[in-house]
Amino acid sequence: MSGAVEVRPEAPAIVEPVRTAKKPKNGNQQFSARQKLVTYLVLAPIAILFVAPFAWLISASFQPMGEIFASTPHWFPQHPTLDGYKSFLGVGDLTNAQQGQGHGDWRWFANSAFVAISITVLQTFFNALCAYCFAKRKFPGRNAIFVLFLATMMVPGQVTLIPNYLIIQHIPFFGGNNWLGSGGHGWLDSYWGLIMPGIVSAFGIFLLRQYMLSIPDELLEAAKVDGAGEFRIFWSVVLPLCFPALAANAIFTFQGAWEDFFWPLIILSSPDKITAPVGLALFVVQNRTSWTLLFAGSVIATLPMIIVFIVFQRQFVQGIALTGVKG
Repeated sequence: MSGAVEVRPEAPAIVEPVRTAKKPKNGNQQFSARQKLVTYLVLAPIAILFVAPFAWLISASFQPMGEIFASTPHWFPQHPTLDGYKSFLGVGDLTNAQQGQGHGDWRWFANSAFVAISITVLQTFFNALCAYCFAKRKFPGRNAIFVLFLATMMVPGQVTLIPNYLIIQHIPFFGGNNWLGSGGHGWLDSYWGLIMPGIVSAFGIFLLRQYMLSIPDELLEAAKVDGAGEFRIFWSVVLPLCFPALAANAIFTFQGAWEDFFWPLIILSSPDKITAPVGLALFVVQNRTSWTLLFAGSVIATLPMIIVFIVFQRQFVQGIALTGVKG
């Protein structure tokens, strides 16, 4: 029929495959490799510089006295011996000269462990509690008080040494003191005097506060809706989320408490309360320093710090990194 319209099917469109353009090779990978190489070349000598004294300390602890002070120092013991450790621990067959040098006391390390662990646990808890108040609680003068806390970090410890000593000496009802803090010695020459001045740290409060600021307030509001109180929110919601920062604070605190020498030296007078740093100093006598015992005791005193850092290394690095980024 002449009026009919003939409909022809359209030919399917030819879709050409999309060719992805090859990215031109650039020097990013090569630059990254060069950058890593330069980084290693710079950091390797610095790492060796810091590790070398400790490595020589370990080596010297296994060397006899004549080899330690040889004209040519040896990084590896030529005639390794355990006499230094035996003398320090007072075990095995000792010569008359070694017996005359004396020996160390495990009580030093037990005292240091007790004091360091107590300070670490108490300071971590109270730092976290204060940090929670500064980060998540609103009260008049919050920022001003926090600035005052930070200002105390600029005050040298030597400035507060005498005030702390007098406060410890006049604690009421301790060490023979009356209710006015007179008549006795207070917390001097006691574990209380070693532990209590270190249960709060301005640096620890700052570290934990910066981390807690990154916790969403919606989590706290949801816990309040469920009927949780402030301490329950702090204990069950905030603290589990702050574990990396808590680990970093605990490592810093334990290190400072374990290595503290000046404060125990001032307030302690009883031999049974001496800590490890003060006990090791007993071997340093003018013209008669017992080097073998001192080196062996120093290695033993360093082991707890190495173990703590190895165990909490991942949390330590994570806590420092996240605190710096999220704060």
